[in-house]
Amino acid sequence: MAFIRKKRREQQLQLYSKERFSLLLLNLEEYYFEQHTANHIQHKGSQNERKIRGSLKICSKSVIFEPDATSQPIIKIPLRDCIKIGKHGENGANRHFAKVVSGGISLIFSQVYFIKEHNIVAPYKIERGTMEYVFELDVSGKVEGVVETLLQLHRASCLDKLGDQTAMITAILQSRLARTSFDKNRFQSVSEKLHMECKAEMVTPLVTNPGHVCITDINLYFQPLNGYPKPMVQITLHDVRRIYKRRHGLMPLGLEVFCTEDDLCSDVYLKFYERQDRDDLYFYIATYLEHHVAERTAEGYTLQWQRGLLSNYQYLLHLNTLADRSCNDLSQYPVFPWVVGDYSSSELDLSNPGTFRDLSKPVGALNKERLERLLTRYQEMPEPKFMYGSHYSSPGYVLFYLVRIAPEYMLCLQNGRFDNADRMFNSIAETWKNCLDGATDFKELIPEFYGDDVSFLVNSLKLDLGKRQGGQMVDDVELPPWARSPEDFLQKSRDALESDYVSEHLHEWIDLVFGYKQKGRDAVGAHNVFHPLTYEGGVDLNSIEDPDEKVAMLTQILEFGQTPKQLFVTPHPRRITPKFKSLAQPSSYNASTADTPGEESFEDLTEESRTLAWSNITRLQLHEQHKIHKEAVTGIAVSRSGSSVFTTSQDSTLKMFSKESKMLQRSISFSNMALSSCLLLPGDATVVSSSWDNNVYFYSIAFGRRQDTLMGHDDAVSKICWHDNRLYSASWDSTVKVWSGVPAEMPGSRRHQFDLLAELEHDVSVDTISLSAASTLLVSGTREGTVTIWDLTAATVLHQIPCHSGTVCDTAFSPDSRHVLSAGEDGCLNVVDVQTGMLISSMTSAEPQRCFLWDGNSVLSGSQSGELLVWDLLGGKIRERIRGHTGAVTCMWMNDQCSSVITGGEDRQIMFWKLQY
Repeated sequence: MAFIRKKRREQQLQLYSKERFSLLLLNLEEYYFEQHTANHIQHKGSQNERKIRGSLKICSKSVIFEPDATSQPIIKIPLRDCIKIGKHGENGANRHFAKVVSGGISLIFSQVYFIKEHNIVAPYKIERGTMEYVFELDVSGKVEGVVETLLQLHRASCLDKLGDQTAMITAILQSRLARTSFDKNRFQSVSEKLHMECKAEMVTPLVTNPGHVCITDINLYFQPLNGYPKPMVQITLHDVRRIYKRRHGLMPLGLEVFCTEDDLCSDVYLKFYERQDRDDLYFYIATYLEHHVAERTAEGYTLQWQRGLLSNYQYLLHLNTLADRSCNDLSQYPVFPWVVGDYSSSELDLSNPGTFRDLSKPVGALNKERLERLLTRYQEMPEPKFMYGSHYSSPGYVLFYLVRIAPEYMLCLQNGRFDNADRMFNSIAETWKNCLDGATDFKELIPEFYGDDVSFLVNSLKLDLGKRQGGQMVDDVELPPWARSPEDFLQKSRDALESDYVSEHLHEWIDLVFGYKQKGRDAVGAHNVFHPLTYEGGVDLNSIEDPDEKVAMLTQILEFGQTPKQLFVTPHPRRITPKFKSLAQPSSYNASTADTPGEESFEDLTEESRTLAWSNITRLQLHEQHKIHKEAVTGIAVSRSGSSVFTTSQDSTLKMFSKESKMLQRSISFSNMALSSCLLLPGDATVVSSSWDNNVYFYSIAFGRRQDTLMGHDDAVSKICWHDNRLYSASWDSTVKVWSGVPAEMPGSRRHQFDLLAELEHDVSVDTISLSAASTLLVSGTREGTVTIWDLTAATVLHQIPCHSGTVCDTAFSPDSRHVLSAGEDGCLNVVDVQTGMLISSMTSAEPQRCFLWDGNSVLSGSQSGELLVWDLLGGKIRERIRGHTGAVTCMWMNDQCSSVITGGEDRQIMFWKLQY
């Protein structure tokens, strides 16, 4: 998993440097400046004098000596505990660190830490009392400079106020960075062109490392100021797949770069000193990646997850990444839910809902009695109120789970100590029970619980983690009875995460952690309120003038944990599972087609052919074309047999074209105004056309004349649909009207009176409508870019989404009626979840897409330029461009099997397309 891979990468870097030393030996917020080859002189001047060879590390708050011999412990001397620093041999007359000529550095101090003796990771040993250590540098000429540096850093460490200490150390660091620059001799190629250079820090868990960032036309480089753990980090821009702006220490200064699509572990995480530097570097890389998606949206992944292209595990990883969670930042480590609630049974029954945790509630609300106590305290609390005194994710909780694989991180976080043995991660069941019953324990899980690496559950390093009150040593994590081994535990945990129950309820947990129940009234109603400082924007550090207060506040926030960045502000869509799939299957991609006896078996047979056709839609080839109108074609309807094609046009005519004879058979004009759309009624006896003259015309094919006129609007009728003897008409008069009635069958007979059943009012002109498969829902698109989903059973608005910046050209439901796709004048294709009204995907082209057909995953659209575009919605890309009309494609039709397509355009032509397998 993420942290484990990160740990192994760091171990590889340490192999490169052949050091036991790591930045984790430093205090939090401490910097490593320089190192010098030296000898530690023990018992200087006596018969027992002894030299221990090693490396002296100068850090901002300590001096560290790493002996070459691994049997010897690493020595760490905090500068604040130093009594005197100088060249060895000073007579002590000057109590303010007088200097005399000497070949060594003398440190007199009151406390020292001994670390990793015999290279064993264990709690630090501490020795107290006044002591003197002497270090002899190989290069004696550097002694004076090192002493000067140590004195300066010692003064900073001894300042009374923490804020003053931080300010002085920061000034020393910036001075060092200003005196150095990126070594351009390390460019991979002499032909590389420098684009920008700036100062930054490389971020890894619990530590940051200052240095210089340089970006060229080929590579991104980071050169550590101290040359640790290696002189250069290089990333080839061509390999970059994703980049994200990050909050680090609550400030918008971070940038994380990934060379993989799905890995949670990045290739480099940089923290800049100036936001402008971060933004400039981000812009340069994003511009370079013109064929890559530089920054993905949560909504884009939502569609992939809903449609099954992403697993629950993958989707949660992506949401964590988008919400500023990073395995490089333990205060914002990726968070995953507890999904199983049964850790006592001998078998794990994933078909039983009782096996699972209630994902609609935060951990703190799972125990009713505990929640009541917390709510009582909450109601009595003054503002700002919060329900939980600890968070569900923090550095301490992350390392609680990972201590067996990352013990040095735990020692770093806890000043060289492991936690009390009884408070360690000893048992899955105990941990779950404490999360349910504990007064202050509300933690969730981390991705490792659903990965495939068991090392965090096993004490493979044979660490001495202490002895519990019962006398047993802390060793491997105790597993629940239903897990035969650590591998079996992780496998069953993954199975649980991907189970039907979790798939059906995961959106509820997402609402709590990443969504609309994270903040505000909805959070209060969901009992999901944490301390205000944990939320993004909970405190403005720049507004705090007192440096002491600012440092204390930042430390508190980072150690307490942070709530993820809010990704969704409306209810999150449910995943599409067999239980929640629409029961109403579409009879065709042509809304005018009616079901006939025996059709069901045909539908079953053609479902496979439809899937095959859409998977090969890029192979669509032009078969024939005919210019039959004098103006743009606006509508296409085809008879059940496929032999007759009816088209409408802005030239005011309805035309009937024979596909067999390739001849124009009829041309009908109802008025001198443009016709906007057409459809065939069941039985293929009547064609219905809508007109800009505010009317809808019914034309009898058999008798060759108009048989009915519906005068139902006050402005042009833009689109019509028909289902089950109901007509749906959209108009520029800002309404969609629903009519009931059957037109007269015999010409000359009394005209039928259509009954108005419902009027769906809009604020502006309605340009397009479409029906769901069962015709219980209708979607409309307006001139101002709003898409509205209507419940036709109650004639009420379900959702109103302003998702386009201009006219909505076309709309349609997916075959399962779970999603709506809209195409706009702004060139966008937007997917909206029908259940929640959330915009879950948006793709943009350079020109308007005037019309489209889709199967829920892929889209065939007609563009303003005349091209047909094939879009992969789940992959977020245009798969193919097919040359077609010489003007805009204005309307499209597809047969049941999705193997034939007819398009109409502004070039007055209709084109016949066929799939070539």
